[in-house]
Amino acid sequence: MSHSILIVEDDLTFATMLKTWLGKKGFAVDTASNNARARKQLGAQSYDLVLSDLRLPDQDGIFLLSWMKEHGYAIPLIIMTGYADIQSAVQAMKHGANDYISKPVQPDELLKKINEALQSGEASASQPAAPAQKAPKASSHTAPSRNQQPSEKRDADFLEGESEAARQLYNYVGLVAPTPMSVLINGASGTGKEYVAHRIHRLSKRADKPFVAIDCGSIPKELAASEFFGHVKGSFTGALSDKTGAFVEANGGTLFLDEIGNLSYEVQIQLLRALQERCIRPIGSNKEIKVDVRLVSATNENLQQAIAKGTFREDLYHRINEFTLRMPALRERQEDILLFANFFLDQANKELDRQLIGFDAAASRALQAYSWPGNLRQLKNIVKRATLLAQGSFITLNELGNELQELTPETSPQHFALHDEAAEKKRILDALRQTGNNKSKAAMLLGIDRKTLYNKLKLYGC
Repeated sequence: MSHSILIVEDDLTFATMLKTWLGKKGFAVDTASNNARARKQLGAQSYDLVLSDLRLPDQDGIFLLSWMKEHGYAIPLIIMTGYADIQSAVQAMKHGANDYISKPVQPDELLKKINEALQSGEASASQPAAPAQKAPKASSHTAPSRNQQPSEKRDADFLEGESEAARQLYNYVGLVAPTPMSVLINGASGTGKEYVAHRIHRLSKRADKPFVAIDCGSIPKELAASEFFGHVKGSFTGALSDKTGAFVEANGGTLFLDEIGNLSYEVQIQLLRALQERCIRPIGSNKEIKVDVRLVSATNENLQQAIAKGTFREDLYHRINEFTLRMPALRERQEDILLFANFFLDQANKELDRQLIGFDAAASRALQAYSWPGNLRQLKNIVKRATLLAQGSFITLNELGNELQELTPETSPQHFALHDEAAEKKRILDALRQTGNNKSKAAMLLGIDRKTLYNKLKLYGC
């Protein structure tokens, strides 16, 4: 059984690369970008070791050490520091850290320290485990949460992300999934609407029943009724055999209607009747069939505007829209870009039989700077292509394509040159205010790395 490690690091580029590298070494790795998330994950799951940065956006790594000690977590912890000063290292050791390592991290040295810390932890494993170290049982009246059911571990084809937008989205998913409510997922093309529909089904009380997806945009108007409700042999030209419709296929489970705004007005009427009466009649049949489906719909259109134009029925809109989920665009989930890039890289490695480790620094910066008009679908395609083209162990800027190569730091809208000291200090303070004092986000907004930002803050006494 592989050892599990929690990396607490707000430099997402470094954390993702470290997670990928340790994963290749056989470790099961999770990441948290601040103290608050680390504490939640420690409460939800057992870990064999914590690898924490000294400087974090909320409290520092020494605060996490003290918190773990107070709550009875007998887990080895290694502190990472980019400052490498004896004072902070000694202070961390006094508070119970097993070891420390300075940045830039040397992989062989880190692996050695991890193995030593794990051996130290195993040596004390004969002691009874503290209650706080055990993952809590789900309450009978608590909605499934991403902490109780980590998607990265439960589903190899699914990743939630760690951005604020993602956390808000999946909090809502966790609330609505166990209910019978009809859900409308609204978002641009490529944002992952069908993945969220699958997630709702998997967390619902119908998870052991069918999930049936229909792309409403690809159904010819004359065949839509047959796709939804089925038909009997000979009921129309071309009906050479009986056909089971999507409502019957999904009976007891979830029916997902993608791009529902593309349905013709006539089909909308038929769909509304089926939802209201909970029964359908196959074309050419006199027999009505009772059906019980949970409806999840998706659209990239503004259906309220369609209602105003008379192309979408208002009564159907209210029937399918008991709860709305808004899918954030990838550009709104900047913290998740590298997580998804590495997730898609793992998938491409398996599909293309490659063994790439990750993205080099220049490629990582380009991925984060790009606006991603095609969202997750575009990112997945670019990563897959780059995986095929890569010559070394890492994907470089050369393999990412012309769009990303042309977005140099000088042309990036987030970049600025730090020249005049007074102006520089003001822009840094403005960026910190805009990001709620989150230094990683502020550095990203300024177009500099986190280490440079820390040095500037120290220089200006901020």
